[in-house]
Amino acid sequence: MYLKRIPQFARCCLQPVARSLQRSGDRRVPTLCSVPRWTRLDAGRRALTGGGGKSPDTSLFFPVQLKPTETGDTDIGAELTQPLNKGEVLKVLNKFYKRKEIQRLGSENGLDARLFHQAFISFRKYVLETDPLQVDLHIVLNDICVGVGHVDDLFPFFMRHAKQIFPMLDCMDDLRKISDLRLPPNWYPEARAIQRKIIFHSGPTNSGKTHHAIQRYLSAKSGVYCGPLKLLAHEIFQRTNDSGVPCDLITGEEQVYVDVEGKPAAHAACTIEMCSMTTPYEVAVIDEIQMIRDLSRGWAWTRALLGLCAEEIHICGEAAAINLVTELMFTTGEEVEVRKYDRLTPLKVLDQAMESLDNLRPGDCIVCFNKNDIYSVSRRIEAQGLECAVIYGSLPPGTKLAQAKKFNDPEDPCKILVATDAIGMGLNLSIKRIIFNSLVKPNLNEKGEREIDTISTSQALQIAGRAGRFSSQFKDGEVTTMFREDLPLLKEIMKKSVPDIETAGLHPTAEQIEMFAYHLPEATLSNLIDIFVSLSQVDGLYFVCNVDDFKFVADMIQHIPLNLRARYVFCTAPINRKQPFVCTSLLKFARQFSKNEPLTFDWICRHISWPVTCPKTIKDLVHLESVHDILDLYLWLSYRFMDMFPDANLVRQIQKELDSIIRMGVYNITKLIRASESNASVAMKDNAALQDPKQGALTDMALLGKFQLQRKVRKAKLSQPFPRKIEGSLASKLVEQGLLTSDMLEQLEKEWLKRQNGNQTSETKTKSFKGKK
Repeated sequence: MYLKRIPQFARCCLQPVARSLQRSGDRRVPTLCSVPRWTRLDAGRRALTGGGGKSPDTSLFFPVQLKPTETGDTDIGAELTQPLNKGEVLKVLNKFYKRKEIQRLGSENGLDARLFHQAFISFRKYVLETDPLQVDLHIVLNDICVGVGHVDDLFPFFMRHAKQIFPMLDCMDDLRKISDLRLPPNWYPEARAIQRKIIFHSGPTNSGKTHHAIQRYLSAKSGVYCGPLKLLAHEIFQRTNDSGVPCDLITGEEQVYVDVEGKPAAHAACTIEMCSMTTPYEVAVIDEIQMIRDLSRGWAWTRALLGLCAEEIHICGEAAAINLVTELMFTTGEEVEVRKYDRLTPLKVLDQAMESLDNLRPGDCIVCFNKNDIYSVSRRIEAQGLECAVIYGSLPPGTKLAQAKKFNDPEDPCKILVATDAIGMGLNLSIKRIIFNSLVKPNLNEKGEREIDTISTSQALQIAGRAGRFSSQFKDGEVTTMFREDLPLLKEIMKKSVPDIETAGLHPTAEQIEMFAYHLPEATLSNLIDIFVSLSQVDGLYFVCNVDDFKFVADMIQHIPLNLRARYVFCTAPINRKQPFVCTSLLKFARQFSKNEPLTFDWICRHISWPVTCPKTIKDLVHLESVHDILDLYLWLSYRFMDMFPDANLVRQIQKELDSIIRMGVYNITKLIRASESNASVAMKDNAALQDPKQGALTDMALLGKFQLQRKVRKAKLSQPFPRKIEGSLASKLVEQGLLTSDMLEQLEKEWLKRQNGNQTSETKTKSFKGKK
């Protein structure tokens, strides 16, 4: 008879008795038949499936490297028994691994097939390479080798080792509780302590919904405005102070207090991430509530909606959010009053596409979805002898406002605007007609993957609604497309109703991640986030926001020694990870911070090579935009680590100078484009691959601006057929990756041919723009 699956505490008591009986010839060795089954299970039992919780993705569990234990030089186990034969031990371990009963026990204790295999490899290495072994393990292995024990007796030792390399097995219940996101209203006890009045101002763009909410905000004794953009916060800040109501400005990069002593005013205008959840207000305004569904930033609107301590919460946004807001407020016991508004001026979808830049009229805005199209279209407009303003997302706020002012000024000869969807909110523009240059744009899907898709009805309405603003010189608006084949699709999109928003975003807090780190001290921050999301539980009203940007920074600075809270702050810094200079700057900031060396004004000037010169090419302009973002990053960090980023005022001064330099660059953007084209044409002579206009055009259309390729091609080559199949081409790769379909490729062919024909036409025709006024 042999010991079979006896728990560790029982085995320790019974094993000496067993050996004594066996030496005396007595075969009455106790077995597990009389031991209750529950004694075989420990804290790790049902770690993956128990308690009704969500099973984690065990591919996120990485084994911890164990430090060698001090066992002394004396092999007590060998003295009590005999030295182990490593060959026999290896056979025993392999037999243990293959036992179905052991695999089942491992599963019951939280080890799925993947974790079981990893744990066994580590356990085998530990047993074979550790000398001397722990006494109890040595004795059990010896008993199995001499035939008086069973391989199952190794299971308690195996599990002990598995929990050492996978510490989450011992605390899975605690991790599940920490990552339980099913009751977000309970996170804000101050808001739950008062009965708030919720008023939803619903309507399309240019319906006056925000105006009514702001009027109530201005009349209140205290109030806070929460908007999605710095531009909107600045606008409300200025408007409030101009109305004689003292108001502070609070954004991630700037905090302006109207009181000379820095005492907070009763009113504040802030970006939504910066609003306080503990300051009491009479009125709060949450603008653009539909962004609660945003895959990256939606958590900020959820936080404001559930957590603001205001007697009245005025919500502005699309009607598609009404049902979700009502359901969310039902969980807090608060009722929602809905006030609906109609558009103040008519908006008409035209029956004809613009088709050619020859048909431009004063007040036109051409909407593109990437910088390359912005550059191309503005260059062609300039070739017509016309001036145009340019607005896109990465421009500094001051430059955007300057371009908007230039376009709006009746006395300025600039009557055409070329812009991205950055005009969808935050700018007051005098637009008569919106012209969509394209109806497809890159988006993030629910998995955080980048894909190219047709714009949504919500996006189309938001952009088209900028035409014919009530306060502009145009009292009605028009919308159309650049190309005839896009117009039916635009009409179809505009006719659709916006689907209801069904879920609100959530994001793990610093406190939750700190509690995770307490249980898993060896895990990286990126790994902690992954495990948190994997274990998190949300009800049907919520989703966990995309954390790819957070993880990108976490992995980038993982090798830098920082405490967890500082590391978390750096990871939440607002950067564009597509800008290498900005990313490397954040890395240098973190490294300098970890050395406890302040980042002074001189240090930052050396880093960005200040002073800078006016841009001479588009490449120079893009670089200066990155420099502006780096200064923004410095200012953002200066409000979190004031001692380490001490020169915020000086940095803000040079940022204003930089804004002016960028403003001049954008003002002369067509000259920069010509210079870039000239430089590129020289470079293309040295690169035969880039001399193929077919490949260049296909890449530009397919990637929609991801790569800066030349659009100007020689007339002699324009008649060449559109390239459908190029061995190893980007088009074939995009098709293989599912980013392009054959139908999309056919559509791209038509657009490419149409665009080249339009270029030829625009080069042979020049009409006087003033005669059209």
